[in-house]
Amino acid sequence: MKKTSFQDYLPFIFLALIAIVGIFMPSLPSFADASKYNSADIAWILVASSLVFLMTPGLSFFYGGMVNKKNVISTMMQSFIATGLISIVWLVVGFSLAFGKSHNGLIGDPGTFFMFQNVGSDAPWSLAPTIPLLLFALFQMKFAIITPALVVGAVAGRIRFTSYVLFMVLFSLLVYAPIAHWTWHPDGILFKLGVLDFAGGTVVHISAGCAALAGALVLKRRKDHIEKKELQPANIPFVLLGTGLLWFGWFGFNAGSALSANALAASAFATTNTATAAAGLSWVFFDVIRGRKPSALGFCIGAVVGLVAITPAAGFVAIPQSIFIGFIAAIISNVAVYWKSKTSIDDTLDVFPCHGLGGMVGMLLTGIFATKAVNSAGNDGWMYGNFELFKNQVLGLLLVVGYSFIVSFGIFKLINLIHPLRVSEEEEELGLDVTQHNENYHPSMISISDNGSLKEEDELIHS
Repeated sequence: MKKTSFQDYLPFIFLALIAIVGIFMPSLPSFADASKYNSADIAWILVASSLVFLMTPGLSFFYGGMVNKKNVISTMMQSFIATGLISIVWLVVGFSLAFGKSHNGLIGDPGTFFMFQNVGSDAPWSLAPTIPLLLFALFQMKFAIITPALVVGAVAGRIRFTSYVLFMVLFSLLVYAPIAHWTWHPDGILFKLGVLDFAGGTVVHISAGCAALAGALVLKRRKDHIEKKELQPANIPFVLLGTGLLWFGWFGFNAGSALSANALAASAFATTNTATAAAGLSWVFFDVIRGRKPSALGFCIGAVVGLVAITPAAGFVAIPQSIFIGFIAAIISNVAVYWKSKTSIDDTLDVFPCHGLGGMVGMLLTGIFATKAVNSAGNDGWMYGNFELFKNQVLGLLLVVGYSFIVSFGIFKLINLIHPLRVSEEEEELGLDVTQHNENYHPSMISISDNGSLKEEDELIHS
């Protein structure tokens, strides 16, 4: 076993302290007036929360199938660990920062729901009056979990596991929580501006996409990228499975954001499926026009772009317009992926072109196609004579892009000062599965011996 340093003890110490603090937190009764709640709404949001949770394992398969064989497990683990890590961060202070008492529309009071105090006993959230506050907090937690997990794809194959864990914590507190507060809290600056984001175009996808671009720039290029080696995906069926889980889970992501079992949820469900279908087809057909063969990987990537693009618009636009949203978003991301491949930017799995730009397209088209005919609590867009909404969407988009990129860039730089972000050249060559986790997707000739050195196990895989 390798020698441990004080830094190795820190994560365990922090978790132990949180666990001990939890012992002494007072137990409060659940909110007593159950007459305020609607059983059908509670049942639907419980299901929707479970669906959104399923998206993170789906993302792990989606990303894990696209990297090379020596980085499958590490890439999946970097996404999947968020299910545990961000669950604790959200309970301790994340929910308070996002939805606690507002400080000038910028951030929530960290003490409002510290350690989930009062979450079980307070009145329902003002925008979700028919479900318990606790259920609303758990539903929102699933969004907080998947957002930093999305960033993994941009830095796959070269970032230390411990460094990425630290990034997830800091990103959740310094980027995700403030943007969620601005967008979804009634006192948030973007909410008051009138920016529409039904299920996370800014909060989830633009913030993660811009953070991904920052991470790719800070970590610089992989050796394989510099040498222009084309690495084949490890497992296309994994990508198909991941896409299916994401598509399935996204119904909870978008339709669940109606926060009620009502007609709006059904509309968001329909627009989600329609845009996704159109985007998957658009990507494949556009590839054919450009002289490529239709591929399973292309359809999967296109479908995910459609899911991303419809997210901010799902509960504000009509079903026919959702076809165009998916169609055009896939083309824009497809072209962006091609352009990016001609640059020195090493965004391993194209997180920025797909999630970042996909979210931006969705936000802008929400400003064009939104209509009160679908959601009376929303607004009419530019197509219906209201240019003001489109202008607000642009302003909100620019604010989130700038904030997420700058702060995420700073977080990556800060972590690099504390603990190296990148693995060594030797570790990158051997792969992160074995060097970071001592595990292998395939039987390999390399493993870690008890003394921490590398040893041979099976050379057949290389023959």
